[in-house]
Amino acid sequence: MRRASLPSPITRRLAAVALLAATALTGTASAEAETIKVGAPLPLTGALSPEGLKQQRGYDLWAKTVNAAGGIKAGDTTYDVEIVYVDYESNTPRAVQSAERLITEDGVNFLFSPFGSGAAKAASSVSERYQIPTIAATASSEAVYDQGYQFLFGTFTPNSTLTTPLTEIVTSADPDIKTIAVYARNDLFPLAIAHEAETSAKGAGLEVLSFDEYAIGTMDHASALTLMRQRQPDWVFVTGYINDLILIRRQLADLGIAPKVLTMIAGPAYKEFTEATGPLADNVSSAAWWHPAVAYDGEDVFGTTADYVKAFQDAYGATPDYAEASASAAGAILGLAIEKAGSIEPQAVRDALAGLDVTTFYGPVTFGETGQITSLEPPVFQIQDGTTKVVFPEAVKQTDLVIGGIK
Repeated sequence: MRRASLPSPITRRLAAVALLAATALTGTASAEAETIKVGAPLPLTGALSPEGLKQQRGYDLWAKTVNAAGGIKAGDTTYDVEIVYVDYESNTPRAVQSAERLITEDGVNFLFSPFGSGAAKAASSVSERYQIPTIAATASSEAVYDQGYQFLFGTFTPNSTLTTPLTEIVTSADPDIKTIAVYARNDLFPLAIAHEAETSAKGAGLEVLSFDEYAIGTMDHASALTLMRQRQPDWVFVTGYINDLILIRRQLADLGIAPKVLTMIAGPAYKEFTEATGPLADNVSSAAWWHPAVAYDGEDVFGTTADYVKAFQDAYGATPDYAEASASAAGAILGLAIEKAGSIEPQAVRDALAGLDVTTFYGPVTFGETGQITSLEPPVFQIQDGTTKVVFPEAVKQTDLVIGGIK
């Protein structure tokens, strides 16, 4: 077997899993054996800490809800859930080290990936090497999933499922929109979705006036944005993470850049974006993989979407966004797979994940051959009068896209 040659810490870990199985059969499992440990390396400090803390809230709510409901039943044994966090300080190499530590030293049974496509891809080699079922709650780039790995699953559909509807909506709303300028953070996900936006725009017959990149940690975008202003694009498409996009939105306004359409991914999905930019948030469009306006009757521990939203509001005094909901969904999906497998044995849970066809509060869940979810229709939305409004898909549409009004 492949695992026979693994380092001794893993051998000891497998022995512990075998003991869990044996005690489950005899009905004499100890309190320690009745706990599932899920590792979660997160950027809880550093530049990506806003995103990391969101994921932590989502995971914590899932664990709290599961344990309050009596745990996860696998065969004849019921398990409580413990999330084991490691702060990798927004540093991707440390994320990889953290994943290894969680498996070899902390003895986790399963993993949640680090934040974002770049770190998730880097760390996936670790969980694949040790054959630990892993769910990525915030990785959409197809490059994460095209590695031929068997133990990685993701709750975000490919980037094109956001950019293609966006482009169709924008061009339908105003046929006079003919040009686009793309400005992207040089990082795996922001760059990948920027290229998808470029592809979608060209497919719709738009002229791409520019495609510019900015380095991670850039604090002054004036040079690139001044060139953008000279080109006078009808549509500006900006990618990055929330701190990037708050800064860029302010600098766009400072330079008087007011296109017919301004799209930013993925910060506007967070209330922190609207709070930080105030009136400048109005009429900014975006897309995400989930919105509280969707309505599903889930088979998972949360039940309906409305029940999940209420549970989150009760716990944190705020409405969940897609990053928080996806983290909770990763836990809910893992729980359903464990129950389906009737075991916490890694291969059995991996096979159960691969074969899932269920509805959760987050939406329908089916994974494609690469492990990336294929069953969601991500919402497109726009901030109007300080409130996020869904403009697509039709089933949950709240309003039409407003053209213009960018300050």
